[in-house]
This record gives sequence, C-alpha cells and structure tokens, in this order.
Amino acid sequence: MIQNTEGKMTLKKALQQIRPVSSETKKAARLRWDQVAKPLNSLGILEEDLVRIAGAQNSEAVCLDQKWIAVMCADNGIVEEGVTQTGQEVTAIVAENFLKGDTSACVMCRQCGTDVFPVDVGMASDTKVPSDLKVMMGTRNMTKEPAMTYEEAVQGIEAGIEMVRRLKEQGYRLIATGEMGIGNTTTSSAVASVLLNRSVEEMTGRGAGLSGEGLKRKIDAIKRAVKLNEPDPSDPVDVLAKVGGLDIAGMAGVFMGGAVYRIPVVIDGFISCVAALVAQRISPLTKDYMIASHVSREPAAAMILEALEKEAVLHGEMCLGEGSGAVALFPFIDMGLAVYESMSTFEEIKVEQYEELV
Repeated sequence: MIQNTEGKMTLKKALQQIRPVSSETKKAARLRWDQVAKPLNSLGILEEDLVRIAGAQNSEAVCLDQKWIAVMCADNGIVEEGVTQTGQEVTAIVAENFLKGDTSACVMCRQCGTDVFPVDVGMASDTKVPSDLKVMMGTRNMTKEPAMTYEEAVQGIEAGIEMVRRLKEQGYRLIATGEMGIGNTTTSSAVASVLLNRSVEEMTGRGAGLSGEGLKRKIDAIKRAVKLNEPDPSDPVDVLAKVGGLDIAGMAGVFMGGAVYRIPVVIDGFISCVAALVAQRISPLTKDYMIASHVSREPAAAMILEALEKEAVLHGEMCLGEGSGAVALFPFIDMGLAVYESMSTFEEIKVEQYEELV
C-alpha cells in the first residue's frame, strides 16, 4: 500500500495549495441541522463536528464510508535520559503489533469499521512496518544536540502529507491521528512549552506512568534541551527539529495533508494535539480541517485544545495514545451523521420549525 512514491508533495507546495474550508457548504449543513425535527443544537458538539466535516469535504452530503487511523511510529533519542518507564525496544514491538491487529487501538478499530496503517517515519530499528517514508533511525538526544536537522523535520512532515495523498486515492474520507514512540510525551511537552510560552512544569505529565522521581528527570531533561538548543517559537519547524520527534512531525504532516486534500482529520490525545498545534502554526488554515476527539489526562492537552479553539466531545481521562481517543469518537460521529442524513424534517412531519431564542 505505501510503496508508491510518485507525485510526493513538498511542504512548500502543500502550503501553496491549502485553502479555507467552504463557508457556503458549512452554512448549508447548519441549515440542514436546523431543519431536522428535534430541538435546535440538541446534539451539541456533534452537530458542529458534522458541519466542520461538510465544510472540509466541500459537500453538504457528508461521506464517512472509509475511515483510517494513521499511526506514525518513531523513536526518540531523549530516552537515554531515563525519562520513560520502558526501553526504546518497545516502540518496534508495539509497531509490529499494529500489523497483527493486536493493540488496543486495533481492537477498537475493528468495532467501528476503521482501517489501521502503521508507518515507520523514524524507528531506531527496521521492522515489518512499511518504511519507505522513513527519515532516520530515531532522533538524537536533544539534551546534547538538536533532535533533528531542519531538513529532517521537514521530511517528517512531508511523510505525513504523502500518506494522506495515498489514502485519498484509495477513497478514505476521514482520518484519525495515532502514534507509537517511546519518549514522545517528553518531546511533546518540550514543543508545547515553547510554542505556548508556558513553563515546562505546566506542560509535563507522567506519560505512561512515571514515578515522582521519573517526572523530575523528565522536566529537567526538557529544560536542559530547551536551554541548549534555543528553539525559535516563531518558527514551528525549528521547534520541532530541535526538541520534537518524527512521530509528531509525521502527524503534523497528516493534519496538513488533510487541509491540502480536503479530508477532515481527528485529533487524538496530547501528542496528537501537539502535532495539530505545529501544523496550525505552520499554516493557520489547517485548523479548520481538524476535529477534536477527547481531552487527554496529560495536563497540557486541554491548554492546547483551547489554543486551537477546539471543543472535544469526550472527557474520559484517557491517556492511552495510539489514536485510541480519536477512534472512540468515530461511533459518535456515525450516529450524528445518521441523524443528519435520515431524520425527518419539521416540514415532513408538519410541525412548526424551532427558532433560535434571542
């Protein structure tokens, strides 16, 4: 599936092709909701999500027939600093389990008719996971040097854009973002701290279950990395290159690819939120192609969603990763779409239509 590299788009070209979502289509979708025989706005955020999807797809007739979760797999050199509960080898093990359908997200995907495709954009070892978009064998330890060069960060973003192009060709109409990369909550906290100009302590949680001492090491490592590399908050690619990771870069590319190819992309948890923030800082128009799924337990997630002006449907204190929170939203969206498409209108049942109260 991911062997075709013909027509790969550069970041520069992608930026030239991103356009605003269709305001007219969104208006038509909103009108359709108002005509459905139920109290106005009574499905809350679900209604707004369907309006956003209609605008992104540039069609009032929303189509969600094929859904896909993009799992960007990469390793992070920062694990050398003892900031994780498990070793780097776990990235490869779990990544291959995605191919076997043996991860939490895979089980959830089977329940809601969603396809799963892991992509190796930067794992430290070679596995059976498709790797034709791989940038490097894991990033460098950002407490000693930049995690990547600027060019490598751009390549990671372009890998995500390319994945969206390939899936668009195969008919996919809704994408969820997922990731696998030991150490990626550390890089995500670093990127978020710089881009939002918030303290490292505010933006850093326990990840996959760090002890109190582990959390202190994590915060210290991020502070040292930021001090050493001096990422430029006005240049999100510079921030990504110096203190980020290739899984974040790949997902940022997926968000940008969604805007290029007019496919709405669902944000997962904290790491995905950071990737969405990077994409939005590179191209503000990408924000309108994003759908929030849930508010992660990681402390910075809610702050990032607020910065993106996104409201999430689910508040379940999830922090599993893999795209699991984004996939959990899919059944809700499907149910909302069923009401949007098939519910009788006020005119059809000969009842006076509700009006907005002033």
